[in-house]
Amino acid sequence: MKIGYWDAFSGISGDMSIGSLLDAGASFEELTKGLTSLNTGATFRCERTMRKGITASKFHVDYEPQKKHRHLHHIAAMIEGSTLPDPVKQNSLKVFQNLAEAEAQVHGTSIQKVHFHEVGAVDSICDIVGACLALHLLNVDTIHCSQINVGSGTANTEHGVLPVPTPATALLLKDKPIYSAGPVMELTTPTGAALAVTLAENFGPMPPMRIQSIGYGAGDRDFPIQANVLRFTLGETTGATEATTVTVLEANIDDCSPQVLGYAMDRLFAAGALDVTIEPLLMKKNRQGSLLRVIATPHTQEQLAEIIFLETSTLGLRMYKAERRVQARQIVEVLTPHGKIRIKVSGGGSFAPEYDDCRALAEATGTPLRQILADANLAYLKITR
Repeated sequence: MKIGYWDAFSGISGDMSIGSLLDAGASFEELTKGLTSLNTGATFRCERTMRKGITASKFHVDYEPQKKHRHLHHIAAMIEGSTLPDPVKQNSLKVFQNLAEAEAQVHGTSIQKVHFHEVGAVDSICDIVGACLALHLLNVDTIHCSQINVGSGTANTEHGVLPVPTPATALLLKDKPIYSAGPVMELTTPTGAALAVTLAENFGPMPPMRIQSIGYGAGDRDFPIQANVLRFTLGETTGATEATTVTVLEANIDDCSPQVLGYAMDRLFAAGALDVTIEPLLMKKNRQGSLLRVIATPHTQEQLAEIIFLETSTLGLRMYKAERRVQARQIVEVLTPHGKIRIKVSGGGSFAPEYDDCRALAEATGTPLRQILADANLAYLKITR
């Protein structure tokens, strides 16, 4: 599987995104061909430049200025009428949908009525579609992104001077890890934020990979204190142990029945919790209680916290970051006398039958569960000898 990683240590914008992908090996000729089919009248250039001593690609969109503002349906019609591959059309429309929702919330209107202003300009349209197309040209299966440097200070916009991150950017990056460092200016634009949150599967450390190429997309300015570039690393997944950042949510609870806690556990798992445990505690005043601990991905932590408050009696909880190691694994299906069963196999060679499969067959056939587990283990050993 091909994976890509955007390192937004100096922010992320539309042109920086395309520049990084072209620098990593995406075909400029194929990109130009696809963008030309949007019929915007724009032409495209990609030049090699330097940012703080690092060679990078700077992507340019040249077009005649247009005064009209576009709505979402205008942009959707342009994309649907192009010759772009269907996955590129779908991803581009998702990015614009997220942008429209953020702009509509900021301006108190509907996504059908919102004006895109800068985002509806030809260069921003080409930046968004171009980034989706370049990823397609590189055959990237999964995108990951670092924490995002949003910059600081203020930015001049269609609505006057606004704080950084601007309202639309801030909404798009809700629940995502951001920080502010470097020059006092806008480093992450709404276009860049929309691309990252729509296309990236998760935000955090670089996933384990075998690097194939690295590309740098240049921003407009050359800062004296840091390279104004967006780095894109393209590679293939490996069997290495994976390091990921997770959020741990904890609550000490002394006035909930086991039935209520059990139901809360079911809801947390259904909402995407990686793990949920309940441990007995002896709390203050010698009261018996329970420690509810939930391991979550950063983008689900707020939803899971809400479930904890809703389904338990706790008035507070603790949230902290932790680093998680996950061993590479695969699923192998084996055939037993009772039916097919999936086997989870770790990178180290250990294996275990999928419990839900075994239980379902035990209930369907009346066979003892321990017998089905034993037969599943035996079937896997036979195919690996």
